[in-house]
Amino acid sequence: MQEIHASVFCYRGPLLSRKGVSGIHPWCDHLTDLTLCSLLQIDFEDVIAEPEGTHSFDGIWKASFTTFTVTKYWFYRLLSAIFGIPMALIWGIYFAILSFLHIWAVVPCIRSYLIEIQCISRVYSICIHTFCDPLFEAIGKMFSSIQATVRKEI
Repeated sequence: MQEIHASVFCYRGPLLSRKGVSGIHPWCDHLTDLTLCSLLQIDFEDVIAEPEGTHSFDGIWKASFTTFTVTKYWFYRLLSAIFGIPMALIWGIYFAILSFLHIWAVVPCIRSYLIEIQCISRVYSICIHTFCDPLFEAIGKMFSSIQATVRKEI
């Protein structure tokens, strides 16, 4: 059952097969600790954990385990059947708009800004060299004649 979760939540490429996926983009396998893939692989023991010394009857524990596992499995399938295609449509539209805006608006704006700021930086540099360099050079020459001597008196 965990194989289903990994293939559903970690998109690995254009293949739709749940078993024996080949030619995948294994971006999910390279992620570490707190990833979407590992966060959603929840077992019964991760949710319902009895501490040592406190245990319910074996029959209750087995029935609870079966109820949890089957409910999680079938409810996920039901939600996927009802909302899977509409959500895929919504997310597809969202990422298409995001890609469109990034390609046709954001990158051109940043490129034009960098071109314009380069021109402004040249003018700014000329102004600094024209007005500030002589001032700081004069101040440097004024203070260059100051000498400090350190004496140690015993």
